[in-house]
Amino acid sequence: MIACATPLRAEDRPKEIRIGTQKGGFFPAVRARGTIENAFKADGINVVWVDFQFGPPLLEAINVGSVDFGYVGDAPPIFAQAANAKIRYAAAVKQNGSSQAIIVPKDSPIKTLADLKGKRVAFGKGSSAHNLLVAALEKAGLAWSDIIPAPLAPADATAAFVKGSVDAWSIWDPYLALAELKENARAIVFDKDVHKPNSFYIVGSDFVEKYPAIVARLNAAFAAEGVWANSHHEDVAKAQAEATGVDIEAVRRFVDRSIYSVVPLDDDIIKSQQAVADRFARVGLIPKQVNVADIVWKWTPST
Repeated sequence: MIACATPLRAEDRPKEIRIGTQKGGFFPAVRARGTIENAFKADGINVVWVDFQFGPPLLEAINVGSVDFGYVGDAPPIFAQAANAKIRYAAAVKQNGSSQAIIVPKDSPIKTLADLKGKRVAFGKGSSAHNLLVAALEKAGLAWSDIIPAPLAPADATAAFVKGSVDAWSIWDPYLALAELKENARAIVFDKDVHKPNSFYIVGSDFVEKYPAIVARLNAAFAAEGVWANSHHEDVAKAQAEATGVDIEAVRRFVDRSIYSVVPLDDDIIKSQQAVADRFARVGLIPKQVNVADIVWKWTPST
């Protein structure tokens, strides 16, 4: 398996692998376990972790070559591909659609998606929450121009939501769980009510062209960690709470509705992701049509 992989020749391996992650998820537990580092120790490859608040800046870092590999939601790769970023899809995580939602304050008169008309809605520009908001508006028969968009990074959106300067917020966990528990926020729609969400491991195109065996081993290592995480929710939650300072009850809520299984991009995943791209092109959020399959790196897990 991974630990028994044949050591690579010097020209087939980088000196380090820079991995971009976002707040939370199972990554604090993975980092604490040291399994990714151990997978490459025999080859003398150092693993460096780089933290980001959300997906778009992570992918920009991959595009410019300051990060090699990272984990993001469904929307950031679409925007990046439309901007001709040097990225490839390496692997996917099929989500169950419960860890991202559009929320409103507990006493808000907003009850349905239709009630968002004329309202100020916060979201992370270029994020998976951006996609949820666009898809939800379409489902409700509303145009983007029917709302007042408030593109805000999660930290700023949190403050705006608490102060009441936005009427609704499209957001993912752990921010979603925190808002539910601390502010008694109410979800009017979850991802699963609108579309099939996926998350992705993304790799720099130059990196995967130069080190395809390394990327395959990265995928395999994270897949193994995903299997472990799916059956060790409390360990994942404790590591995340300790690393982020987020309330353990919020983290447990997040972890219990998360899926960590890492899989290759099959036809269904590509089709679902293409639907995101087509939606963005249709409403003018990206400047041109993109073909998702063009930047999918083929990963065939070893058995």
